[in-house]
Amino acid sequence: MRGGTSKGAYFLADHLPAEPALRDALLLRIMGSPDERQIDGLGGAHPLTSKVAVVSPSADPQADVDYLFLQVIVDKPEVSDRQNCGNILAGIGPFAVERGLVEAGQAQTSVRIRMVNTGDYATATFPTPGGRVRYTGDAEISGVPGTAAPVVIEFPPGAGPLLPTGAVRDEIDGVQVTCVDNGMPTVLIAASSLKVTGYETPAELEANEELTDRLRTIRLEAGRLMGLGDVSAATVPKLTLLAAPRDGGAVTTRTFIPVRCHTSIGVLGAASVAAGLRIEGSVGVELAELTPASDRIRIEHPTGFLDIESSLGATPEGWPSARRTAVVRTARKIFDGTVFPRSAETAPIPPQPQGGQR
Repeated sequence: MRGGTSKGAYFLADHLPAEPALRDALLLRIMGSPDERQIDGLGGAHPLTSKVAVVSPSADPQADVDYLFLQVIVDKPEVSDRQNCGNILAGIGPFAVERGLVEAGQAQTSVRIRMVNTGDYATATFPTPGGRVRYTGDAEISGVPGTAAPVVIEFPPGAGPLLPTGAVRDEIDGVQVTCVDNGMPTVLIAASSLKVTGYETPAELEANEELTDRLRTIRLEAGRLMGLGDVSAATVPKLTLLAAPRDGGAVTTRTFIPVRCHTSIGVLGAASVAAGLRIEGSVGVELAELTPASDRIRIEHPTGFLDIESSLGATPEGWPSARRTAVVRTARKIFDGTVFPRSAETAPIPPQPQGGQR
């Protein structure tokens, strides 16, 4: 399925091995990793198209289904569960209805989703006329050709602090940053502080070795400050460079995963950026052009924009906290069938999960 601006393989949990090491070994073979082309599997040779969703009925009374996101590394025998994916999330509700995990309504259906990676929740609402998922519609999102049915995803406030370092700003390697987590641990950095404009293409930024070296240093220290431990083998936190808007949005972004530049921006990463821009004194506030009377923030990225509805409240101690976050995405079922993974005898064995992984 395509979910938002990503594409991945969606599985029922009971169709995969329960043991994580066996599951990951199978998924590497299914997706064709490690191989920079993923020529022998379903992967599309890019992090945005090498993703997996594992879905099951939820025992949590707050959710209908559990969603485990797995990032299959393209060129290494690694599978990571250390982050969520808000784009793949867009397909979870329709998939749950397609597979009979949730009964469809006659006009629309709302599916309550527990994101297993972090324990956060989301509710996806989408059209199901006559009790069947409708994928066609007039909703348009940047980075995806054509239009499709809207999937409205609303996120309740997260359980953790919006500012996980306990500060609005931190200084790392001589650079001012704001570390924010509104569903995705994200580090906000003014592009100019790293001697770039923030308007470069992803390829130009990735080719800038001085920049990528600085980003590696910043990410490792930010991970420690955010309580994530050693993130050298993880894909979080994300790093987002900010610049003034150019195309009528609130801010221009360039996001790195971890040092590859995203051709768009992830939903949860955008939710964190939007919340960060609402915090007085945060990095990027002086660059952003916000509409005071509106909760909607249009975030520009290399291939267009993403609209986030974001509002903040405050904790009893006076710290900013997320009040409401919602986004309109789309999803599409691409194919439904049987995959034939390559032989286990010829496939690399993935390393055992490191500390902090599930």
